[in-house]
Amino acid sequence: MNNPRAFIEQRRVEPGHRKVSERITDYDEINIPLPEDLLKDQAMRCMDCGIPFCHGLGCPVHNRMPEFNELIYNGNWKEACKNLHSTNNFPEITGRICPAPCEAACTLNMDTSSGIADRIGPQPVLIKHIELQIVERGFVEGWVKPQVAPIKTNKRIAVVGSGPAGLAAAQQLARAGHDVVVFEKALAIGGLLRYGIPDFKLDKGIIDRRLEQMSAEGVEFQTGVIIGEDISAKYLQRQFDAICLTMGAGVPRNLNVTGRGLENIHFAMDYLTQQNRINAGEDIADQRRISARGKNVVVIGGGDTGSDCVGTAIRQGAKKVHQFEIMPKPPKGTNSQTPWPLWPNILRTSTSQEEGCERRWCVKTKSFAGVGIKVATVKGCEVQWTQSNGKWEMADVPGSDFSIPTDLVLLAMGFEHVTHSGLVESLALDLDSRGNTSVDNFHTSTEGVFSAGDMVSGPSLVVRAIAAGRDLAGAVDNWLARV
Repeated sequence: MNNPRAFIEQRRVEPGHRKVSERITDYDEINIPLPEDLLKDQAMRCMDCGIPFCHGLGCPVHNRMPEFNELIYNGNWKEACKNLHSTNNFPEITGRICPAPCEAACTLNMDTSSGIADRIGPQPVLIKHIELQIVERGFVEGWVKPQVAPIKTNKRIAVVGSGPAGLAAAQQLARAGHDVVVFEKALAIGGLLRYGIPDFKLDKGIIDRRLEQMSAEGVEFQTGVIIGEDISAKYLQRQFDAICLTMGAGVPRNLNVTGRGLENIHFAMDYLTQQNRINAGEDIADQRRISARGKNVVVIGGGDTGSDCVGTAIRQGAKKVHQFEIMPKPPKGTNSQTPWPLWPNILRTSTSQEEGCERRWCVKTKSFAGVGIKVATVKGCEVQWTQSNGKWEMADVPGSDFSIPTDLVLLAMGFEHVTHSGLVESLALDLDSRGNTSVDNFHTSTEGVFSAGDMVSGPSLVVRAIAAGRDLAGAVDNWLARV
């Protein structure tokens, strides 16, 4: 970098967001990009450290952050775009929704002795937003083009599931010269990216733009196809040289308490998926719609999915939104229990939470009560966490029971594992102790069937799914060269 003191002289500048009063009236993306001069200053803050933990430990796809930061600072946007795509198939996705473990691992987070992080927050390089602006510039300038394989192998590969792992694998395999068909049970390609993430975080035109590139590279997409019902597993095995399963962890974690069977208690993904389908113009009958309009909403689960429910409920016109988390409230700024370069367990407030909700930690939901067949009350209590022999234990706090009137409950407590019924059972795949698909170098227990992403690891980050999809493609390509 031209100014080796930039990380000292320049503060981190966060990208802006549309005003709350404006953005809660629609489902448009909320981010406001930084102007180019400010972005160059932010790229200059990359200190060319000796060991870039952002690239190694922090990033599952191993983006080369110091390199593209320097390229941006020197105005070489086209080369930066090429550099970024060399490791990441979908930087326009990760640049929008990734929690940025690369920034947590940035060397600028290492020294907290001054107390700056506790006062004004961490000051890592603005990697995620720089990544987003690079790829968006690439699309505008026409640098993102199809990469058609010069030689075809005449090998046919089926990819089942079109989430980030499946799409990354499909693109890499097509570029290696294989004929790839992606099967998706929904009406459109994208999996979690299209149906699980709200439009205000990821406009679905962003996905369609990348799918056009993949189609031009030879990837075939078949939607509305349920493998195991519309097409049998045996048919896939006969028609394809290899099968890649990337169906994700589709079984949501349930809350088995009294009153769970009452109406208006829904899994978060059912709620979010429906709103995305409505936004896409699908016809959803009024009696089937899950709406928060004019209702008291309780979101159970304090993670990203819960936050997405909060933002969606607010846009639907909820009267009041509560969000419960059973774990303790994290500290602000830094946490000695998760020191650099680990992902810090610290207090974060999402843009959806900024829009208005009441957040509570150390809360356990004990039961639901209803009026007739519909939920009317959430009953819970506060809990206390203690550590004994290295294990954390939870106990109810005496006298802390409470009740909250509610008209809609959204369960956002994460996912357990891949759905076992159907294709997994048809292929007789071995499972691990957590119910995930068991693999050896991505190869399942069934010859010629491979798997990656959340159905192997359990629920994880989109960027990890992309990395797994890329590695899956490499394993399949090597296997095909040997058989």
